[in-house]
Amino acid sequence: MKPIFRSIGKALPRVEGEGKVTGRTKYAADLAFEGLLWAKVLRASLAHARIVKVDTAKAKALNGVRAVLTGADVKGVFVGTRVKDQPVLANDKVRMFGDAVAAVAADTEAIAEEAIGLIDIEYEELPHIEDPVEALKPTSPLIHEDRNKYKNSPKLPEGMSGHNLQSFVVWKNGDLEAGFAKAARIFEHTFRTPLSHHGYIEPSACTVQAHPDGRVEVWASNKGPWGLREQMAEDFGVPKEKIKVHIVHVGGDFGAKASLIDVPIAYFLSKASGGRPVKLVFDYTEELLAGGHRHPAVIHLRTGIARDGTFTAVQGTIHFSGGAYGAPKANPQVTVLGGRRLASMYRVPAISCETYCAYTNQVPCTQTRTPGSPQVVFAFESQVDIIAKEMGIDPLELRRRNILRDGDANPMGEKWSDILMGEVLERAVKTSGWKQNGAKPNRGWGIALYDRGTPEGKASSALILNGDGRVDILTGVPDVGPGYYTISQQMVCEILGVPPEKVGVVFKDTDSLPFDPGTGGSKQTNTSGHAVKKSADEVRQKLIELAARELGCTRAEIRQEGGKLSAPNKKSTTTQKMIELAVKENGGRPVFHLTNFVPENMPKVTGFAAQVAEVEVDPATGQVRVINLTTAHDTGTVLNRLTLTGQIDGGVVTGLGFALMEENPLIDGKIATLSLGESKLPSIADVPPLKTVLIESPTGPTPFGGKAIAENPNVPTAAAIANAVADAVGVRIFDLPITAEKVYLSLQNDAGAGHGKAKS
Repeated sequence: MKPIFRSIGKALPRVEGEGKVTGRTKYAADLAFEGLLWAKVLRASLAHARIVKVDTAKAKALNGVRAVLTGADVKGVFVGTRVKDQPVLANDKVRMFGDAVAAVAADTEAIAEEAIGLIDIEYEELPHIEDPVEALKPTSPLIHEDRNKYKNSPKLPEGMSGHNLQSFVVWKNGDLEAGFAKAARIFEHTFRTPLSHHGYIEPSACTVQAHPDGRVEVWASNKGPWGLREQMAEDFGVPKEKIKVHIVHVGGDFGAKASLIDVPIAYFLSKASGGRPVKLVFDYTEELLAGGHRHPAVIHLRTGIARDGTFTAVQGTIHFSGGAYGAPKANPQVTVLGGRRLASMYRVPAISCETYCAYTNQVPCTQTRTPGSPQVVFAFESQVDIIAKEMGIDPLELRRRNILRDGDANPMGEKWSDILMGEVLERAVKTSGWKQNGAKPNRGWGIALYDRGTPEGKASSALILNGDGRVDILTGVPDVGPGYYTISQQMVCEILGVPPEKVGVVFKDTDSLPFDPGTGGSKQTNTSGHAVKKSADEVRQKLIELAARELGCTRAEIRQEGGKLSAPNKKSTTTQKMIELAVKENGGRPVFHLTNFVPENMPKVTGFAAQVAEVEVDPATGQVRVINLTTAHDTGTVLNRLTLTGQIDGGVVTGLGFALMEENPLIDGKIATLSLGESKLPSIADVPPLKTVLIESPTGPTPFGGKAIAENPNVPTAAAIANAVADAVGVRIFDLPITAEKVYLSLQNDAGAGHGKAKS
């Protein structure tokens, strides 16, 4: 039976919504400081070159300039979220177009901009490399002379060459050789995905003040304040107790704003200018030149299939282009984890996925909404349709034969409970009206699947009880857009029985709480959310103790109904009155209740997704029009229907852009799209009708049984659209994005076979 909640599941409006729509919300670039200096960065005009000479004399002489730095001033200082391979400013050579070479702090932004133009750089150009497969060949230009000198550089297997290799990881399970031996046919195909930017509206921005007494304060567009503090302490040799990171609103992230980004330059400029606050705000050209991007990928798949249409083995070899530095990546292996999701929705008795991440002469890449999974799922779900066509099996039927059911282990041997892939698939098909209207010229249908679990972790939170009966949630979570503040408010309302207008959310800095993991990885509700719920549960028990004393009964006799606390003698009070009493007994001071959460015995579950795309292709131009997109999700308990469906809609649009238009191509090592207009993000005119199906069951690991949703909807979209295009006109696109030019040329050249081949 579905639980009945008073606040959980309701479509409450965003806690932070009014501030955003009225313009009162302040972001990192909006903050004012006394004695502020403005920073600007001179960026490399070549993709790969030795720095012969840097002349800063004219810049230093300019009136209003307070500090000028080059690589020589910060020599030996390398930064990174895990691997420390990126210099604050390039010293010996530049490794990408847009590499930071020099920086200026001045009284005004205009003076700083002028000073940058007065710095002369002399280069000796070197050969550059963009392709991740070619980069690993011993004959390719070497980007880092010795990767092993960098702190935390990932170890490589014995005998493996490290030529331009950022990282390597392999996921495998089962007997691959035996699996292919059982196959009636073996299919091999290669797919490619492009370099693309996250597309958030707010570019990177920060202000840093390095006080003369050694204290450091930071205001940054960063989603992980405690992680930022840890990185600064490690990279700059400053005790973390002396670093205070102030939490500010973040104007969009999608994975990019976890690393130091612009903070190191502002920090050293502040030190060089006598401890004055220094603000560095990227324009969007800089953001596209130097901000994190999604990894381009080359994905080679080899899949064995039995005569009955079941998988016998899957082998993947993935090459990700990591860019000039591995510094922005947050995971311990400094690689891209999408390979571990290869075929994860299916029964596959034997699997191997080798993932290579190469240094290339391009902007560094970092985690981007479901790191690596959109690339991998595009490839594998496209191949599933190719196999179905070659085997003469309906693509929907092929999936039905192979998807995970209760009791099955996933390809890596892990067992999940409450597997709902079958129900999710069938609900998506039914809601979409899958091919119900019969075949129409140049009209096609495509389907794709995905699954993603809900990461866990430790966190802290506090409740502050105020004399007027209000409750404030003290959080360490920066607002990056998903609606976590509203979810935490609903949890407290549900547990304490107080109305939403009596529950606020406040945030301060890294001194205010012991720890918060930061937003990202679809884990916030399963980390900080648990801390909030635990805190509310503990406060509730204390309020019940007060109520029992006031009503003259035992704790066990108290019954709570919403905000009402009743005793057997028919007397009653409210949680709000008990909050007021608790403050009164605390001498009128607010009551502060801190809670730390460490996960234990979390359920082993995942969340499944299925998407159906209906498209129409104009054969005269190759133009693809998406008519409908249906997405079905295994959500667990829905905590807030408005924020959850908003996440799904946004994710689907992200997937649509990845499928059809988003690309930041390199020409002679230089990014050719240096504005959001040139980068072609989807607009409202590109978005088709969106149908959403929620399969609810209280089986998730979050408080009240929810599951992650933020990184599920964007992943299957590209494959669903690619499969629909192939169904419509017989053209198989192997490299994203699926542009009109590619479709038209394929139609003209009858190139439906593309880069793939099938072996019998």
